[in-house]
Amino acid sequence: MSKSKSESKLYNGSEKDIAAASTTTSSTTKLTKKESLKVQKKNYREEKKRATKELLSTITDPSVIVMADWLKIRGTLKSWTKLWCVLKPGVLLIYKTPKNGQWVGTVLLNACELIERPSKKDGFCFKLFHPLEQSIWAVKGPKGEAVGSITQPLPSSYLIIRAASESDGRCWMDALELALKCSSLLKRTMIREGKEHEPNLTDGAHVSFYGLLRANNVHSSESFPLNDSEIERHHFKDPDLYSDKSDRENDHDRDESDNDALGESDSDTSERQDDSYIDPEPDHVKETTYIEEAHEELGEAGEASQTETVSEENKSLIWTLLKQVRPGMDLSKVVLPTFILETRSFLDKLSDYYYHADFLSEAALEENAYNRMKQVVKWYLSGFYKKPKGLKKPYNPILGETFRCLWVHPKTNSKTFYIAEQVSHHPPISAFYVSNRKDGFCLSGNILAKSRFYGNSLSAILEGEGRLLFLNRGEEYIMNMPYAHCKGILYGTLTLELGGTVNIACEKTGYSAALEFKLKPFLGNNDNVNQIMGKIKLGKEVLATLEGHWDSEVFIRDKKTGISATFWNPTSEIRQCRLRRHTVKFEEQSDFESAKLWQHVTRAINNKDQAEATQEKYVLEEAQRKSAKERKAHDEEWICRLFEPDPLTGEWIYRYADTRPWDPLNDMIQFEKGGAIQTKVKHRTPMVSVAKIKRSAKSKKGECGFSSPEPDNQDSSGSEAQLTHSTRVRKKTLDLIELQSAIESIRETQEDIRRDITALRTRMSTSPPPQDNTFFQFKHYVFILLMILLQLMINYLFK
Repeated sequence: MSKSKSESKLYNGSEKDIAAASTTTSSTTKLTKKESLKVQKKNYREEKKRATKELLSTITDPSVIVMADWLKIRGTLKSWTKLWCVLKPGVLLIYKTPKNGQWVGTVLLNACELIERPSKKDGFCFKLFHPLEQSIWAVKGPKGEAVGSITQPLPSSYLIIRAASESDGRCWMDALELALKCSSLLKRTMIREGKEHEPNLTDGAHVSFYGLLRANNVHSSESFPLNDSEIERHHFKDPDLYSDKSDRENDHDRDESDNDALGESDSDTSERQDDSYIDPEPDHVKETTYIEEAHEELGEAGEASQTETVSEENKSLIWTLLKQVRPGMDLSKVVLPTFILETRSFLDKLSDYYYHADFLSEAALEENAYNRMKQVVKWYLSGFYKKPKGLKKPYNPILGETFRCLWVHPKTNSKTFYIAEQVSHHPPISAFYVSNRKDGFCLSGNILAKSRFYGNSLSAILEGEGRLLFLNRGEEYIMNMPYAHCKGILYGTLTLELGGTVNIACEKTGYSAALEFKLKPFLGNNDNVNQIMGKIKLGKEVLATLEGHWDSEVFIRDKKTGISATFWNPTSEIRQCRLRRHTVKFEEQSDFESAKLWQHVTRAINNKDQAEATQEKYVLEEAQRKSAKERKAHDEEWICRLFEPDPLTGEWIYRYADTRPWDPLNDMIQFEKGGAIQTKVKHRTPMVSVAKIKRSAKSKKGECGFSSPEPDNQDSSGSEAQLTHSTRVRKKTLDLIELQSAIESIRETQEDIRRDITALRTRMSTSPPPQDNTFFQFKHYVFILLMILLQLMINYLFK
């Protein structure tokens, strides 16, 4: 009887069940294994519902507060933000303001350690951190929020907090210690109420407070309903919350007599799986389908691949074209013949720099700043040897045209994504964005294409800057591009060369590089073709010099040691080992993507049908002109899909740019969908990207407006926060514009006042002195003379 009583107590967990079991006959005192497991799981679900209800009521109840006050919290960018902190048993809720309740994040205190932190600044500093550098954040807010309010990026595994004074800081530390102890009161076991304080209880049997807040299906309203049916529906319908198949089947069928629905899994293992947070699978993300390119055209080194013999038929077309132009004229509005066109868009052409993006992956890991600069220069030079055979010009992109591709890094198992869009037609501006967060770099830039005709030659000038950013170091490398020079239009051999000076500079480290692309002199030989010379400097000190040919071998010579070595040489082995480019599957491309947009022109050029190519090209250009007329008639502006202009600088910024350093504990994979580059994460944290420091831009604002399209990004790392952040940035920039206009009006008023004062002073200096001035001066002289005479008389009398 004692054995059956103990077993009944173990299975049922209450004295009432024990008494009921003792009254049964000896043949029915022993429960079967399946029946006992069924009773245990029923008790298990009831305990989970009760613990969840108590936890949510504690968080949402405004009266349950240990402490609340303003505190300064340091972000990942080493700057401080003042936030409203509310301390509750087991959690620290962080808001932007105490009134409107803009939730920033929730810290799970049971996963944290608390320690005082020394600081040079005033106040009292302490740190909340996870000892194993895991995330301390809950994935849901107190009202079921999935994304917190926009602040500076906050660390994922710790928080550094500053109180106004030492007394306040000590008080907060004491309160946090109390809250840490209170969090243990929320632990629940599988033993029923009234037997929770049995001495044989272990921590392994409780429902984790951390695991409860990891439930992904909490969608509460303002009142946060806490009845049993709502808790059941929100917290126990998620497949990730069940330990095994038996739990799911048992949930669908609650009939206790149905023993076939029960599984045979071990209860301890199932409990651990149920309470732990299940990481989402990377395979579940919805991303664009990319296909590896089967064939790539590479030109040979030297002048042979940059010259072209024009046929008699095409010469007549050139003469017809030359009648329309004059020296010094911009050729951006001139329709060029199709026989000189390369069968790809200029947006595609700009991607040639990233076939060796693994050089940037290595540079991001390089600890020495000088070696990083050398690696960046090496990567820059690697983008020039991929050139078509002969003299070819890519298509001029149409307004709204986009291009997407990526490169796979086999060594780091990462991807470099390239997104480009034609954001303006007159002037022609192309914007691009490149990202590989896992390897720690991203690039962005705007290119304004111009061309000049000089008689026998013409130049294609690419104005604008590219910005390379190493995410983990905060280093930005600013660089420009050389110009393309075509000569031999009227006489001589038609040849294409590169010329100009390229500057690569990093303001943070002080390192810079200057590369001079030299044109072939009039009496030069083959060795003078595609020459390049350069310097790598620290400040004004030259550390190394570069010399060679940009399409073949380049040598570097150290200034201190005088040793020369091969710096870059695109040998056949290097070309075979370069990254493979993947382009978007043709069926998934939109109508405005380069390959689909120019498909008929490309097919005609490949078939050597110049008439059809010219006709198809005319159709696209005419459609563009018609669309521009309609927008002008309706007073509408073109809305760019992937980029937006900065109102202050005029630069075009990628809408979904994410420059946060890669977090290996939280970030899983980076992917692209619908032009938006996103990151799959394990836990949604209040970390959001912040806008980069705006600099004065040389490019002017093109023909485009603002837009905030919302992509399909349910698997992204807070894409809603990115869009909200973009809206807030635009609002702040508009406020800054109004402030600047007010300052300008004040300055103009001051200038008017200053001009009036200057004119008044000039008028007073040129006008004759008043007549009464002479009278006053004569009166003074008479008075002085009388005083002198009086003094003489007095002296005479007293003498």
